[in-house]
Amino acid sequence: MIFNKDTAEKTAELLLQINAIKLNPKNPFTWASGWKSPIYCDNRLILSFPPIRNYIREEFSKHIEKQFGKPDVIAGVATGAIGIGMLVAEYMGLPFVYVRPEPKKHGRQNQVEGFLQKGQNVVVIEDLISTGKSSLHAVEALRDAQVNIKGMAAIFTYGFETAETSFKNAHVDLFTLSNYENLLNLAVAKKYITESEQEILKEWNTAPESWGIEV
Repeated sequence: MIFNKDTAEKTAELLLQINAIKLNPKNPFTWASGWKSPIYCDNRLILSFPPIRNYIREEFSKHIEKQFGKPDVIAGVATGAIGIGMLVAEYMGLPFVYVRPEPKKHGRQNQVEGFLQKGQNVVVIEDLISTGKSSLHAVEALRDAQVNIKGMAAIFTYGFETAETSFKNAHVDLFTLSNYENLLNLAVAKKYITESEQEILKEWNTAPESWGIEV
């Protein structure tokens, strides 16, 4: 996983400011998967704050070109990364497509929506990396369309070991604007959480699937 420390800290601070990331070790959230979690991330909120969405699109654009070179196409993963992906593509002057979780059941039965040609270089935009399963599923769909995946850029990652392994095995380079470690360090420094709460959040990150389950 690739990141820039200054960008990671600034992005984490902005996400905390607008409550796109909420930290609540005392009253954990329940994810759709059923996991109990002391953190909840909803990066769609970024789109409602023009100065912040502009910062995110510009940092994405700068680091995409630096890490992967300027691609032919930007692809957003539906649904969370469609909005920010379009902003990045517009800012970079590039075509945009998006990838559905699965092909449509009707019409042309597309999974990739938009104009895409074989052999084009594509950078994939994602809003959040958890296990990486849905993100890499989108990469598979694009590879089935016979394009070259230059890499993936995401706003935030929980930094789960299973995700890092999956990206490595899929031969996909991942750049993130921010990550879990930088978030926790900044949250303590800015007094969003205490050091004891930081330890709880670190513990969750090592085994999220079993955290909070009473035995």
